[in-house]
Amino acid sequence: MRSEQREVKRNDHHIRQIGVGIVLTLVAMMLSCTEQKAHTAAAVHDRDSASMMVSYGVNTLISDSGVIKYRIVTERWDVNTIKNPSRWTFERGLFMEQFDENFHIEGYIQADSAWYYDQLKLWKLRGRVRIRNVNGLVFNSEELWWDGIKHEFYSYQFSRIVTPERTLEGTYFRSDEHMTHYEVSNSVGSFQSEDFDGQDNSQPATSGNIAIGDNQPAKTDTAQAAPVRQAAVRHKATQKSNYR
Repeated sequence: MRSEQREVKRNDHHIRQIGVGIVLTLVAMMLSCTEQKAHTAAAVHDRDSASMMVSYGVNTLISDSGVIKYRIVTERWDVNTIKNPSRWTFERGLFMEQFDENFHIEGYIQADSAWYYDQLKLWKLRGRVRIRNVNGLVFNSEELWWDGIKHEFYSYQFSRIVTPERTLEGTYFRSDEHMTHYEVSNSVGSFQSEDFDGQDNSQPATSGNIAIGDNQPAKTDTAQAAPVRQAAVRHKATQKSNYR
């Protein structure tokens, strides 16, 4: 009888040990699963947020139809072909020089940030935008668009244009790519009225719409013209000299 009781106690003890072992095993499995889940990274759903190419410290030449046209200098250049529309991004500033067919510098463009939509051939320049062309014209604004299809610049922000002859300011600007023919709206500045309406008299600067281009006749850009000396007139002598 006693031996049977001892045997029952031994069996109970073994069962308890087995139960404790099973419980510990389950706890260990749960802990291991929890730790593995905590270290699993979430899936990236926005595929267009990743750039296809990122370059740092860029100083490169860009060709157009086999001819070198531009030099691009930037701290960072991102290329993303997945976004719609695809684009180049220059968020850390852009400096770009333009060359003629003889590799002479025609002008430069600089801005705090820029975006180029390659499929649209459209540039968006923002933050301290500055342009200088071969004729000495200097353009300043906080934003400028450059349409490579229409070959024109335009801006809806306050802009300032300075040339060797005149200074203009306005809230709307449109120009050809060479900035030789441009239009400024709601403008003020120093100019002659004949620059814009064909009149001969000079007047102080007023606000309005101004268009300047190479197709207009050449004019004196200074406020006052230098005095012109009258031609000499030959008079008939009234007395005959007695000296020989």
